[in-house]
Amino acid sequence: MKRLKSISLIVAALCGLNLMQSCKVLYPNQMLKTDSGYNFDDVEENQPEYVINLYDKLDVRVYTNNGVQLINTEQGGGAVQQHTNTVGYLVDSDSTVKLPTIGRVKVAGMTVTAAETLLEGMYKQYYQEPFVKVNVTNRRVIIFRSGSSSGSVLNINNEKFTLIEALAQAGGIDDLGKAYRIKVLRGNLKNPKVFLYDISSIEDVKKSNLVLQSNDIIYVERRPRYVNRTLSEIMPYVSIFNTAILIYLTAKNL
Repeated sequence: MKRLKSISLIVAALCGLNLMQSCKVLYPNQMLKTDSGYNFDDVEENQPEYVINLYDKLDVRVYTNNGVQLINTEQGGGAVQQHTNTVGYLVDSDSTVKLPTIGRVKVAGMTVTAAETLLEGMYKQYYQEPFVKVNVTNRRVIIFRSGSSSGSVLNINNEKFTLIEALAQAGGIDDLGKAYRIKVLRGNLKNPKVFLYDISSIEDVKKSNLVLQSNDIIYVERRPRYVNRTLSEIMPYVSIFNTAILIYLTAKNL
């Protein structure tokens, strides 16, 4: 009987050690954890227009005569020609982009409209009444919609791409996701801004209609299932315990 008691104590100790590490052991894939008293950043007002960032890839189209080539009058007013002067370049770490003819131009931190106006002024030296269109082609956000178990990268395809749209495109929030605990990380990951959003009610959605920026990271916290995970973790120890008892009883009856 003393042997059986000793075995029970050993198994209980093993289970206890396992449960003492419950957070990391039960959910080793948990990401972007914040303490209960974490001071989240204040919600930012939506930018009226996208601001060009470092490492954005720009599609630049340059037309002459105020963009008259955009209209093909032979096909009827409003038809857009297929052949345009298009170049694409990356905004480098020094905030500049290198373009044909005019060389390096600082555009990071400018809105798309401001960049177009700047380039039109610079191209006036070489073209008659230049018309410039700028498009950022690599805008995207990263979303984890159920903790870290479901991640995807979404392209931003319009100027007002909102948090709600991103969640919808990614497949929504599943039964284990917390609609009231959605984190958005923005900016340099060495010191990012971290916002907390709640879309669990209509009133909360009104406050959370965030327009996303390029490279935002969205993380929907997942509701833990401690009972199921704890049982799955201790079952091997229970199996060892049962095997030990069986061996003990078999040896005792020999």
